[in-house]
Amino acid sequence: MKKLFLAFGLLAIQSISVFAQETQKPILLPLEGAINFRDIGGYTTTTGKKVLTDKIFRSAEISTLTNKDLQELKDLHITSVIDFRGTDEAKQAPDKLPEGAQYYLCPAGSENVANGNYGDFIEKLKNNDDSFLMDFYGEKGVQYFGDRYKLMFDKLLNNSDKEAILYHCTGGRDRTGMATALIYYVLQVPMETIEKDYVASNVFLKEKKKVGGDKSEQTYAAMVKATGLSKETIEERMALKPKYIRAFFDAINTKYGSVENFLKKEMNITSADIEKLRLKYTK
Repeated sequence: MKKLFLAFGLLAIQSISVFAQETQKPILLPLEGAINFRDIGGYTTTTGKKVLTDKIFRSAEISTLTNKDLQELKDLHITSVIDFRGTDEAKQAPDKLPEGAQYYLCPAGSENVANGNYGDFIEKLKNNDDSFLMDFYGEKGVQYFGDRYKLMFDKLLNNSDKEAILYHCTGGRDRTGMATALIYYVLQVPMETIEKDYVASNVFLKEKKKVGGDKSEQTYAAMVKATGLSKETIEERMALKPKYIRAFFDAINTKYGSVENFLKKEMNITSADIEKLRLKYTK
């Protein structure tokens, strides 16, 4: 399978082993039934190693994967699919799983997320107030990070070398973006690279190749109706910014003193486990 590398408008198809290392750009897999589906490997760490490819994948929701997509995921040896959506949110668009994969729902902090259930988010969006995102990533969200991401790290630690994992939410941008940033931090990817990879979802979520309708388009239509704003204005106000992922790390550091303390207290991940992860997923 070949992979697609998008350098914010520059489209190129190359073999993964060489091109990812040369470009240091996000690796997008061009599936028929999902958007923002990426291999998180290919980046250089602060120690000069590379994050391995074909081991860890991220995505927007995967309820409309085609049979071809499912075969490709099976060929990638994805044996665990971790869903960060809330219970109702997941029921509205159930995952399609590759043969042999186990499904895990990790809804911490997402149980109030469902179609049309926006609370005061709508008023804040109308007023161009992004505190709802700052809260989600920061002080109000930090209480959920351990429960949400513990199982993911358990799988990363205990999977065999022949197994890969996939994790996702609805858009593959916020909950999935935080998960990816945390993995990159552990693997010693530079913060500048983490931030650039994080905001890449602004580009990849505009790809409209998804079969069976695009969930994000349905969400935008509901928000347009609720706010009276144009879709373009909503996209601009909802765009990912580096400050959100910085708020994520700031909240962890403020509450726990360090990311390492957070991993230890909330996930029982020791220094030895961190070293194991680095040996296992970088080379």
